Amino acid sequence: MAAKTPPVELDVAGRTVRVSSPDRVVFPGPGLTKLDVVQHYVDVGEGILAALRERPTTLERWPKGVLEGFRLSTRTDSTGDAFFQKRLPRGAPDYVETATIAFPSGRSADEVAPTELAVVAWAANLGTITFHPWPVRRDDVERPDQLRIDLDPQPGTGYADAARLADDVRGLLEEVGLTGFPKTSGGRGLHVFAPVEPRWDFTTARRATIAFGRELERRNPGRVTTAWWKEERGEKIFVDYNQMARDRTMASAYSVRPNGRATVSAPLRWSEVGEVSPDDFTVGTFAARFADVGDLFAGASAGGASDAAGSLDALLELAAKDERDHDLGDLPYPPEYPKMPGEPSRVQPSRAKKP
Repeated sequence: MAAKTPPVELDVAGRTVRVSSPDRVVFPGPGLTKLDVVQHYVDVGEGILAALRERPTTLERWPKGVLEGFRLSTRTDSTGDAFFQKRLPRGAPDYVETATIAFPSGRSADEVAPTELAVVAWAANLGTITFHPWPVRRDDVERPDQLRIDLDPQPGTGYADAARLADDVRGLLEEVGLTGFPKTSGGRGLHVFAPVEPRWDFTTARRATIAFGRELERRNPGRVTTAWWKEERGEKIFVDYNQMARDRTMASAYSVRPNGRATVSAPLRWSEVGEVSPDDFTVGTFAARFADVGDLFAGASAGGASDAAGSLDALLELAAKDERDHDLGDLPYPPEYPKMPGEPSRVQPSRAKKP
């Protein structure tokens, strides 16, 4: 029987972080170990800490690695090989700080809210592959300071289709007084974060996102959809407005994604969006890019504290115009949410009773 590899101790910004089973293979395809994943987060430390700093953060943990056939537990099936950790793990070091957040159900939890890079490395040692921060700071968990736009390719489309919308997304954001920062999702999609003043609640920020999606759809008929029901989307890019609902999060910039290629959610220059592929950015290659270009996402990560932080007023005016002139009101929330005021039916169209 082979001897167990002893732990490795890393100096992470002045803290000693212990990495257990450092040679455990986490990504068999590229042969990446747990130590490789932890080292990735140390190498991009300035960027990942800025993206997570003082934000309630859900940990996506794959303690046995990202192996073929492994799957993630869900709200309805907890038998998966990986899981989302929404509460502070037991045995956390005393330097791991938290934020108290409330779920749509009314329950609350103390989530990790990183304040230093050692927290990120500690979480990676626990098998955290992807970090999912809320769009709020722990000093005000009710008012988002980022507007997050998720361009989600539907079957028959891919990253290139989302990238073709980049100029329109950037232009529309500028028209409403916002500055967008793009990044690959690490999968097939494109994310754009825009820092905003933390003056509006989640419901209002979601309403602004719906207005943005509808205007983008009008400008790109046949290419963009805001339809919640998959059967109505077709081969289009879905603007997932519910990513701005409470307790819905997106992978942070610089997060590793749990796929066979070990891709990284990579911040981009706008000029790069149409020139790259998500597979260009992996754990094995990203440290060199970060050393070369630095933190391209700093403005988005700063949120309401950024010099680029804007107002939602123009998007909310657009939402009011949609309601007044086009009779376009709210759209469905995710199924686990309580029924919201003014929300339309959550019944799938093909199953709805016909008059």
